Amino acid sequence: MSIKQQNTTQKANQKISQKANQQGQTSALSFGLGLLFFVVVLFSLITISWWLTQQFVGQESAPVTSIVISGEMSYSERSDITNAIEQVDMGNFFQVDVNEVQNHVLALPWVYSVSVRKQWPNELKIYVVDQKPVALWNGNFLINQLGQVFQADIKRINHYLPNFFGPEGTEVVALKNYMNFNALLDFKALSIDELILSERFSWQLTLSDGVTLNLGREERVERIQRFMDVYPIIKAQLKAKIIAEKHKNQAVDYIDLRYDTGLAVGWKIVDSISQHKTQNKLQKTIIKIT
Repeated sequence: MSIKQQNTTQKANQKISQKANQQGQTSALSFGLGLLFFVVVLFSLITISWWLTQQFVGQESAPVTSIVISGEMSYSERSDITNAIEQVDMGNFFQVDVNEVQNHVLALPWVYSVSVRKQWPNELKIYVVDQKPVALWNGNFLINQLGQVFQADIKRINHYLPNFFGPEGTEVVALKNYMNFNALLDFKALSIDELILSERFSWQLTLSDGVTLNLGREERVERIQRFMDVYPIIKAQLKAKIIAEKHKNQAVDYIDLRYDTGLAVGWKIVDSISQHKTQNKLQKTIIKIT
């Protein structure tokens, strides 16, 4: 091999070596940049995770600062609800026991049902449904629309309620019959002011016009229908009796329907004060019902 060929070969080898060195440097630089990017991303993830953890821990220990009370509350007041749950620890949102809150509110006399839920980050929502009283029971208690007895402050009721009297455990029977009787009497623009169910299951009704009906134990619906058929005749007789005896304050006291084929009528003398009270009561009843 000549000297010229040897020089050419050496130059070629040098170029190959330089090119290999350049590729190595480029690869090292790329690796370094990739490693740096990985470190930056990893550091960013660690930083964000730490920040989120701190935020979560901070929120976890945050108290409930907003209590929203809503629902169908005709008799319960907001102060009743807030007073009932004042003993519940609201210092930690996540640790507030919704069942405890629910039990405290449900123990209130006017509350029929309640639902409680938490809304992040600091709100407690309480939805309350009140009892719906339909009658007074034995003077001191109330009956709701399902025939369930409860006790609450009657002074909060601003509408008329009929009075029921009966043995313990007959509340549903009394309510059911009251509704059936009232549906019939409504055809004569009458309603029940007082319902009495005796220990022997004998029924007595006092109507909105002050007349007492003795129905007995059997055939109650049939006897009310009989009353409705003859009541116009009884009132006509009363009118004739007033004209004949010149007693304008006479009225029907009771109608005893405990007969198979007839009835008995009792009369009473109503003074002007009682008559005035009866008229006011009738007006009040009509206003509340309509």
